[in-house]
Amino acid sequence: MLPTYPAPLWKRLAAALYDLLPLAALMMVGTALLLPLTGGAAMPHLGLTHFAYQLFVFALIAGYYIWSWHRGGQTIGMRAWRLRVQTQSGSNPDIRTACLRFACSLVSVFAMGLGLIWALFDSRRRMWHDRWTGTEVIVIPKLCGRA
Repeated sequence: MLPTYPAPLWKRLAAALYDLLPLAALMMVGTALLLPLTGGAAMPHLGLTHFAYQLFVFALIAGYYIWSWHRGGQTIGMRAWRLRVQTQSGSNPDIRTACLRFACSLVSVFAMGLGLIWALFDSRRRMWHDRWTGTEVIVIPKLCGRA
């Protein structure tokens, strides 16, 4: 087994930026599926339908992260940057942990990003949501002979 090491902040942020592409595609497809229900309006007018649409988009985003972390330990962006989220035992987060990690990551981001920057001060490069959920993000080593 090849050694792994904690992912540096810059790689994690690069993976997060990369994840904006599949998230944008997911939101476009999700919105397109709603068009028949909204009379062809891409964004429903303000009011209850607007709130329902925002909730729908939030659920798509949450689902993307939760499903990716649970199923393979990686989002598309994490896969591109050879990162993986895992529990302290080295396994993929279960659904409960992935849901909690997503919720805690919102706190990390909305606290003016302090929860993300915390990785610079943590000896294991963990962000707040990693610490709170017992997860970590590691760099997957390159295999010899593979591109």
